[in-house]
Amino acid sequence: MNIKEIHNVYFIGIGGIGMSALARYFKFIEKNVAGYDRTTTPLTQDLEAIGIDIHYNDDINAIGESYKNPANTIIVYTPAVPTSHSEYQYFVTNGFQVKKRSEVLGIITKDTFCFAVAGTHGKTTTSSILAHLLNETGTPFTAFLGGISEDFNSNFLFKGSEYSVVEADEFDRSFLRLFPDVACVTSMDADHLDIYGNSDELRKSFKEFVDRIKPGGKLFVRNGLPLKGITYGIEDDSDYCIRNLKIEHGTYIFDLGTPELMLRGVKFNKPGRHNLLNGLVAFAMAIEAGSPPNRLAEALETFKGVQRRFSYKIKEDNFVYIDDYAHHPTEINAVYDAISEMHPNKKVLVVFQPHLYSRTKDFVDDFAKSLSKFDGVLLLDIYPAREKPIEGITASWLLAKIENENKKLIEKSSIIQEIKAQNPEVLVTMGAGDIGLEVSRIKKEFEYAN
Repeated sequence: MNIKEIHNVYFIGIGGIGMSALARYFKFIEKNVAGYDRTTTPLTQDLEAIGIDIHYNDDINAIGESYKNPANTIIVYTPAVPTSHSEYQYFVTNGFQVKKRSEVLGIITKDTFCFAVAGTHGKTTTSSILAHLLNETGTPFTAFLGGISEDFNSNFLFKGSEYSVVEADEFDRSFLRLFPDVACVTSMDADHLDIYGNSDELRKSFKEFVDRIKPGGKLFVRNGLPLKGITYGIEDDSDYCIRNLKIEHGTYIFDLGTPELMLRGVKFNKPGRHNLLNGLVAFAMAIEAGSPPNRLAEALETFKGVQRRFSYKIKEDNFVYIDDYAHHPTEINAVYDAISEMHPNKKVLVVFQPHLYSRTKDFVDDFAKSLSKFDGVLLLDIYPAREKPIEGITASWLLAKIENENKKLIEKSSIIQEIKAQNPEVLVTMGAGDIGLEVSRIKKEFEYAN
């Protein structure tokens, strides 16, 4: 695929977070961009606002005529769209270049110095921190992010083409389309077992990804993972290590040790030790772009965050509201630990929306154990995303396994009244589905009530 010869780019599933970043890129380099998605969302509305034509019905006749010429049009699709989709079938059977999002991302970044962030958790936060650090140190780079950076208010940033920052997504083995110069692996917990079958196959895929690092490249690995690379950790023997960690007024303060030097009194404002680790490896990777370590350490303090990643929506003395994308038991545990560290001895209520029938089925006992830690649990129905229901796999089944007397299955329409009935000191909404669309409504209801 030669991008210079492509005039038109059509996206099937344009509203996905990764797809919309690519759409922004092609619009930025002055290609004609259009696409389909199932429903309108804030992401699709933002794309339409910059002149991208989007329709919401699976209809070949809704495709613009200029996108029906295979000679100068490329089709980008997400694996979340079924192959039975009529528009997908039209393009496949009529000789178009039809490529997965990950393949296009690999083509775009192949001729750059590519930073790739891999791991079952932490990709979006780590890549967003890395983009922030590179931006603060004047590095010419392009970033494709899996969330909306609060520093840039976007999931796409173009500051040059010498370097690139991408998320190396393990779903559907997408990261095997990338060609990193520097990569990191933040975690390798079992997930996407509907794709891999078992955790051994998932680990094997991560090793295949590592083998794709260009000759002379570097791999950063969280200490304890079964991969060989430059290690990072907290209060251990890692190559990059956080030491003497303390919390003052909700801010982490620590010493940061590298193989060459020790930086004293570094500050970082995102709660949770998992986020500290994300910041540490982003720092280590940014050094590979030649950025001065002292300047990078200063930039760590000014990182604002990523929407729906431990995002404070309300932070008052008597009421705190946090929203997070957590949709895996390990992520829920990390959120709980961060809340416990930053807001000890507070009454915490979680509103959780399970994501995918298959993930609920594979990890139901772990979900129940993680959710049981909270003082109260309000559970929404499973968000299906790309999946069809699996018999017997329901939110009620999960609820029955949660060992907490204060638990309830609720409808989205009753979220606010159920929260009011609980009167929590700390409220957290969690999940990767459309629960995120409820956040502004919840915030509006509670920001002046407390």
